Amino acid sequence: MTSTEDQDLLAIAADWKRSGHGVAIATVTATWGSSPRQPGSQLIVDDEGRMLGSVSGGCVEGAVVREAIEVMADGKPRLLDFGVTNEQAWEVGLACGGKLQIYVERVE
Repeated sequence: MTSTEDQDLLAIAADWKRSGHGVAIATVTATWGSSPRQPGSQLIVDDEGRMLGSVSGGCVEGAVVREAIEVMADGKPRLLDFGVTNEQAWEVGLACGGKLQIYVERVE
C-alpha cells in the first residue's frame, strides 16, 4: 500500500468519525512466509462493519472486522496472530501459507 493510499484511508476514517461512527484501524505489524500484504498495510472499519483497505487480500478480513467491532466496544486494542499453525487455522487461513500479525486499535 502506498503512502497516498494510507492517507486516503486515514481521511476516510476521519470522515466516518465526524459522521458520528466508531472507527478502528487494523495494521499489519509482522509477516512470515508468503503473506499477501506487507507490514504497514491497513484496514479501517466502522461500527456498522464497513471496511476499506486490506490486511490480507481477503484471507482474514472477516475475522479482523469482528475483532475491530469488539475493540470499538471495549476500547482495548488487540494483537491478532493468524497462520496455519494456530487455533484459527480452520476458521480463517492464509491461502498462501505463512503467518500474519495485525494490531487493531480504536480511533479516538
